[in-house]
Amino acid sequence: MTRTKIHTTKKLQKLIKKFISINKNEQCGKLGKWNATIFYVDRKKCWLLTNGLTKYNVILTDIKAIDLKNIESIFKNAFYTQLMYDGIITEFENIESIIGNIDFLPTDNDRSTTGFQNQRLYELDLWKYSYGKLENMPINDLTNRMNTSPIHIGKGQKMSDYTNSIREIKKIMTK
Repeated sequence: MTRTKIHTTKKLQKLIKKFISINKNEQCGKLGKWNATIFYVDRKKCWLLTNGLTKYNVILTDIKAIDLKNIESIFKNAFYTQLMYDGIITEFENIESIIGNIDFLPTDNDRSTTGFQNQRLYELDLWKYSYGKLENMPINDLTNRMNTSPIHIGKGQKMSDYTNSIREIKKIMTK
């Protein structure tokens, strides 16, 4: 069975203590590891999950303590919905097999992804004021904006090293 590792920030880790596992030895799935952080809109807890390889973002909104027992299916549904919104057509069963089971792990101190997430949260903060309440925010549209922002993947400074998260996740999903 495929396993997907999601490394949490210390802030999120405190909230989901009993779901954090320590086993880091297992292989990651096809998409590699993810990083998750928490942010607030209208005092409601939201999660930003970013894929380490592609910098693809998924937002989970209004996550309450009672939702944690179903967090795996909440994530898979949000990921599937975002892929569909971004024009990456796939079967839900494909998502099930790619993600498999989820392991929440302590922070991996991935400064690159953390910096990337902080920039996306800054952008989200700016957009937040246009909509006011969380219920008015078109989350899939805002996440799509994040996923279409230019990103740099690679070592050099060539223009071909610049892409966006949707293009990168599409490459992996169609393999």
